Amino acid sequence: MEKFQYEKLQETLYHEVMDNGLQVYVLPKPGFQKTYATFTTKYGSIDNHFRVEGEEEISVPDGIAHFLEHKMFEEPEGDIFATFASQGASANAFTSFDQTAYLFSSTENISANLETLINFVQNPYFTDQNVDKEKGIIGQEIGMYADNPDWRVYFGLIEALYKVHPVHIDIAGTVESIGTITKETLYTCYNAFYHPSNMLLFVVGGVEPEEVFNLVRANQARKDYKPQGKIERLFDAEPAGVNERRRTSRLPVSLPKCLFGFKETKLGITGVERIKLDLTTKLALDLLFGSSTDLYQKLYDQDLISDGFGHEYNSDPNYAFSAIGGDTRDPEELLRVITEEVNALIQTGFKRENFERARKKKIGGYLRMMNSPENIAHEFTRYNFRGGDLFEVLPIYESITLEDVNQRLKEHINWEQMAVSLVVSPE
Repeated sequence: MEKFQYEKLQETLYHEVMDNGLQVYVLPKPGFQKTYATFTTKYGSIDNHFRVEGEEEISVPDGIAHFLEHKMFEEPEGDIFATFASQGASANAFTSFDQTAYLFSSTENISANLETLINFVQNPYFTDQNVDKEKGIIGQEIGMYADNPDWRVYFGLIEALYKVHPVHIDIAGTVESIGTITKETLYTCYNAFYHPSNMLLFVVGGVEPEEVFNLVRANQARKDYKPQGKIERLFDAEPAGVNERRRTSRLPVSLPKCLFGFKETKLGITGVERIKLDLTTKLALDLLFGSSTDLYQKLYDQDLISDGFGHEYNSDPNYAFSAIGGDTRDPEELLRVITEEVNALIQTGFKRENFERARKKKIGGYLRMMNSPENIAHEFTRYNFRGGDLFEVLPIYESITLEDVNQRLKEHINWEQMAVSLVVSPE
């Protein structure tokens, strides 16, 4: 068992790799009543073409990672949610572009709930009957999201930005793609990506690290996992430019929804360099579009945006993009004013006092996040899977300079790499 001290954060993190390759991290939080645990596989919606070392490459239907997440909660003796509830825990799961996480939160029966979490994720139960039943359930979910304006405008942007990379494919897939999923395909993907060596268990809260490690060691010792080779994720080459400049969807909305974003060109970066690029980009976007900026106030005063206007930067070594926008009465005028103001800022750069204020705000947000077991668990896993360390974010923030942010502004705000997604009411 390794022990990592983070003096500035007053945190102590414990780590151990099980004999089968499972990474286990425990962050004790003395005084916390709640314990939060995540059991996560580095497997998401973009992993639809891969090769396990020593085996042939495989292509699988879109949406299968999400489908697999749904099916994991079904056990021969019934729904696993009922088991968690009987033990005083709240359980859930989610699938993103690059990971699938299973989790519980509880103030009691921590050992029992941890055993339940590990055991059900490591005990798949797929039948022809329950797979076919799930197709109808997920098909309804796909239809529901297709009618959701916020979801449509967001994925419309990604579809406009990316032509080939599977990030542009809806996480749930399509009705047609999930219709081809079989229990055999599910087991193929499960065996490839749910091997312990591709997974991470994170436990945070009022726990004793040694008790957790003893429980996990004993649990894993009862199971027989053969060593597995490296997983190679296979992606076709993505064209340099955007797929299309503008995409418009029509749904009943009270106001048009407008999202625009920029397709990242700096890819293939991992570790500390990736974290710094990610943080610097988010700082630049805050300085451009944050609620305390002159541009935000101007847009608000002109009734071009509402309180829901926001921005994000979603990054991975293989893809990255920004998304900015919200509801607006006039998408064309919104884009015109933003283009004009951003071009002026690219020429002048940000003011030092604004930069220092924005960086302090980001650091403050990071420190507040360290009081949230849920955020710690998810953010730590996300950083870990991308070759970074959540607990090293503070010194990286402190190392970012005004010159870094101004340079990043010029790099990322490339109008040739911009796409726009609109949702407007039917004519």
